[in-house]
Amino acid sequence: MNAADVDIAEVLAFTVGVAHEAGAVLSARATSVPREAPRMKGLRDPVTEADLASERLIVERLRARHPGIPIQAEEEIHEAAPDGLVWYVDPLDGTVNFSQSHPFFAVSIALYDGARPLVGVVHAPALGETFAAGRGCGTTLNGERVEVSRKQRLIDGVFATGFAYRRHELEDNNVGHFVDMILRVRGLRRCGSAALDLAYTAAGRLDGYWEPHLNSFDVAAGALLVAEAGGLVTDMSGGDDWLHGGTILASGEALHETLRRVLAGEEPA
Repeated sequence: MNAADVDIAEVLAFTVGVAHEAGAVLSARATSVPREAPRMKGLRDPVTEADLASERLIVERLRARHPGIPIQAEEEIHEAAPDGLVWYVDPLDGTVNFSQSHPFFAVSIALYDGARPLVGVVHAPALGETFAAGRGCGTTLNGERVEVSRKQRLIDGVFATGFAYRRHELEDNNVGHFVDMILRVRGLRRCGSAALDLAYTAAGRLDGYWEPHLNSFDVAAGALLVAEAGGLVTDMSGGDDWLHGGTILASGEALHETLRRVLAGEEPA
């Protein structure tokens, strides 16, 4: 299959169905009270059996319906993704939250043609919410259209960000940006799921979101949600390298340049 053969509506409906199936896998493995620490990939980077089970189900469904399209997933599947169609899969975005019985976690699935997003779905099973977008089709939350915030001043806005697991090793660990921004805005949130932070930005629940040190599967679906909801998505420098460049900045158009300038240190305190 190539991009010209993709029926956006059909693939979007299929992807929503797969995300719901994966969400059911996560829900079946959720516990009401965490009893012990999860298995760790790094100092702060957990992986659970739920991550693996969700990813395996998603990969099985994608390969059965669309064989030959490479899959870039978080845990086990990292197929080469040359120019052309590729799936980006985060089977459990917000694993720390999940491991703590916190409901802010999601399944994130996106189909891209090179750097061009075609379909994106972020499903939050514990919240009962599914955000979905197809290129040129707008963004929906449980089937209802949503749009980004139209606020014009930072002080009126509530924003979100996040921090890398390796923040103790990184000079640019986002702590300075957080401290600078919190003095300029109405509120800042650190919710623990890039996919849902982007989905909430698309729905106007957040007025913007930024974060460094991300992977493509973290942002692929959520970025399309924001763009199709009328927002802007760039890297933190204001460029186009947000899918593979490791940083992202998403908001409504009115606030985007101001956010970029603050993050770049170009706005006086």
